[in-house]
Amino acid sequence: MDKLFKGVIDFRESEFDRYKDIFSRLSDKQSPHTLFVGCSDSRIVPNLITNTDPGELFIIRNIANSVPPYRDSDDVLATTSAIEYAVQVLNVKTIVVCGHSNCGGCAALKKIDKLDHLPHVKRWVSSLMPVYEYVVDLMKDKNESDEYHEEWYFEQANIVYQMKNLLTYPYISEKYNRGEITVLGWYYIIETGEVYNYNPITTKFELIK
Repeated sequence: MDKLFKGVIDFRESEFDRYKDIFSRLSDKQSPHTLFVGCSDSRIVPNLITNTDPGELFIIRNIANSVPPYRDSDDVLATTSAIEYAVQVLNVKTIVVCGHSNCGGCAALKKIDKLDHLPHVKRWVSSLMPVYEYVVDLMKDKNESDEYHEEWYFEQANIVYQMKNLLTYPYISEKYNRGEITVLGWYYIIETGEVYNYNPITTKFELIK
């Protein structure tokens, strides 16, 4: 707790001056250019990865950077409502789905039978089962069996799966088809800082350089 309070004080007394003009402009409105859908993992820092200032990214974070398919519901839908606000109100021009290496959310699906003590986590990661089944079949076709490649394939396939889910949102698919919004899939390597961008033509993740 002390570390957090000290951090707040240090920010106000020193770091805030660096962004004072930006925060002044942002005091009564925001106009981010990008919706960034990332994992809740503490090692993922969107503004650090993208070298962006406050006000540029509208950020959604959850376990395994997931995007539930669009559906009408009377339930409270946190991710869905944030997407709706970003696209319909803030009019973002780009959506990034950013997954990462060593994703605990993806790994959890392989031991889902042991998650009974985490019922909400279990229900959430269960939505990734179609991705995992796809990866299992893919590895059989490639005659591969090592966990490293399975993790790599799963984390990347999950990004593509969530990109497709985004296009089930009518207002996103309409803008996408008119060329008014771009949907990107990124794979971030924690230990190197490298980011790979999904190329829908080659169906490969290619290093951004």
